[in-house]
Amino acid sequence: MKLWLLVPMLSLTLIVCTAKSPYQTVLQHSRIRGRQQGPNVCAMQLVQGTNKKYFTNCKQWYHRKICGKPTVITYECCPGYEKIPGEKGCPAALPLVNIYNTLGVVGASTTQMYSERARLREEVEGPGSFTFFAPSNEAWAALPAEILDALVSNVNIELLNALHYHMVNRRLTSEELRHGSSFSSMYQDSHVHIHHYSNGIITVNCARLIKPDQHATNGIVHVIDRVITAVSNDVQSIIEIDEDLETLRTALAAAGLSAMLEGQGQYTIFAPTNDAFAKIPRQTLNRILEDPVALGDLLKYHMLRQLHCSESIVSGTPMETLQGTSLEVGCDGDQMTLNGKAIITKKDQLGTNGVIHYIDELLIPDSAKTLLELAEGSSLSTATRLFVDAGLSPHLEGSETLTMLAPLNDAFKGRVTMTPDVRKLMKNHILKQQLSSKSLYDGQELETLGGLKLRVFVYRNNLCIENACIAAHDRTGRYATMFTIDKVLTPPMGTLMDVLKADDRFSQLVGAIQTAGMTELLNQQGALTFFAPTDEAFRAMPPAELSRLMRNPQQLAGVLRLHLGESLVVSGGVSSHTRLRPLQGDHLELGVRNYTVYVNKVPVVDADLMATNGVVHAVNSIIKPLAPKVEREQADGPAAASSAVDSRRFKNDDLFEKVLRSRSSRTMTKSQ
Repeated sequence: MKLWLLVPMLSLTLIVCTAKSPYQTVLQHSRIRGRQQGPNVCAMQLVQGTNKKYFTNCKQWYHRKICGKPTVITYECCPGYEKIPGEKGCPAALPLVNIYNTLGVVGASTTQMYSERARLREEVEGPGSFTFFAPSNEAWAALPAEILDALVSNVNIELLNALHYHMVNRRLTSEELRHGSSFSSMYQDSHVHIHHYSNGIITVNCARLIKPDQHATNGIVHVIDRVITAVSNDVQSIIEIDEDLETLRTALAAAGLSAMLEGQGQYTIFAPTNDAFAKIPRQTLNRILEDPVALGDLLKYHMLRQLHCSESIVSGTPMETLQGTSLEVGCDGDQMTLNGKAIITKKDQLGTNGVIHYIDELLIPDSAKTLLELAEGSSLSTATRLFVDAGLSPHLEGSETLTMLAPLNDAFKGRVTMTPDVRKLMKNHILKQQLSSKSLYDGQELETLGGLKLRVFVYRNNLCIENACIAAHDRTGRYATMFTIDKVLTPPMGTLMDVLKADDRFSQLVGAIQTAGMTELLNQQGALTFFAPTDEAFRAMPPAELSRLMRNPQQLAGVLRLHLGESLVVSGGVSSHTRLRPLQGDHLELGVRNYTVYVNKVPVVDADLMATNGVVHAVNSIIKPLAPKVEREQADGPAAASSAVDSRRFKNDDLFEKVLRSRSSRTMTKSQ
């Protein structure tokens, strides 16, 4: 086929595919999965232990779960087809009959029976073009007995009106049942409300269409999973008349949100009951109720801009709230869940501009919380206890604009008790301004409540404040922000030289620095990384070599300058194959393996000893230059000979001789 013919055909194919409704897309996938069973066979997912079936999409096909419950694959005729004895699949199209007779063959025989009792049969057998949202037999059986009795005891009025509300006086296929649309029913022109979700599920008044597009000579039947009732009130009116929502009603009025819920929209409201509000500590609730900003955020956190009936949810999905953050709306079997918790007590109270789901637990967003409430609501129990024990609660509960640096529990070694030093340390974990991690930049200085200045380091793989790196997303409260960090801060208390002098492990190194005339370098301003050899590293050197080195200040300075990187890199800034330029030599190769930092294959035994002009990482071996990687030529002959010459020439190089004299090279030679 010519290319110029192929392009328009591809374009047409794309247009046709994108024009499909979500339901038709899912139906097509079910057809593809069922085609091995014969023509016009659809694969269905049956939730184990129930009679709930779903056409399958790609994700559900592989996960084999709906609402967290396992499913089994069943095969049945696609809509509009039937089996023929002795033949494979569903080769025959169902004969078209009127709506009344169609009800009897699509699992809605109870609706057919009630249509006859209500004297609706003549209408749905006669001329016309109707859409009938027909409750299944199970839907009628699920109605409370008192409601069903009221309907069937007055068949000429109540039952007839109820059935007419399930009908629209025009033919509407699933393609025409668009999301957010509504149609006048045949009961006093009261509207039925349609929602067609991206996962292929279609609802009418929150009842799921379980057998859509059952065509008839005088219309179309969509079998639904519940009996629907007329909707006349907006969501604010529903809240106004329900005594279980009295506290919510008062809160909405105080926040000025009542008018919004009376207007146009397609809202989902997770409505906390009076009992949900009562579970909140009185002090916390009063604080929020008296703060218009916090109250508005709290209420909007319970609202979605899009209408979601419970039947539209088949797995956990993050959904944006009017407050701006997300809730995970999911399900567990028949229960609807919020953030993984089954707190919804009543579902699908439909209004003209939204739906209400009742919940028995108040959801408080971070933006309505104090700093202490943010910490208490996290898994940072050790840090929270220490902040409180340090007497910092007034700062954490007030309206100061602050940022808390809260270490993970694992960052604390053993049980930490309160001492004056710990109290001072915790005070230096609180910054004097409210910050966002996205606004931090390399070299920035942050002042703590204790008066210290902390430095910010930005790396390709991490964002760090001194030795601690940010380990989770920011949590932004009403006035303050919490950063979760991976280590307890160790603010710098002196220069690199001061750090080394204060640590007994570096006594020989301190002497070597003084011999090499490098004391001033390690005391002056800067940002260096010192891979500092411990006394153990010096003891590991051959005594003669060590003695020779210590008698030669120039050579000693060269060795030490190889251990000093030109920029400041804390352990959290090291990723695989990080390179750092030393003060002398080509480069230092850094990496991480099993949570240990390596420099030129030497492990760091103690990282992140912070100084005002750099950082010290302790090593138990003298670092040596890495030999360059010599790429072998693939070809033989002259190229191989040239490679051998290059190798001999390389052996005379001073660097190679140093590598040969190193302990690692001797070990390699012995093993060979």
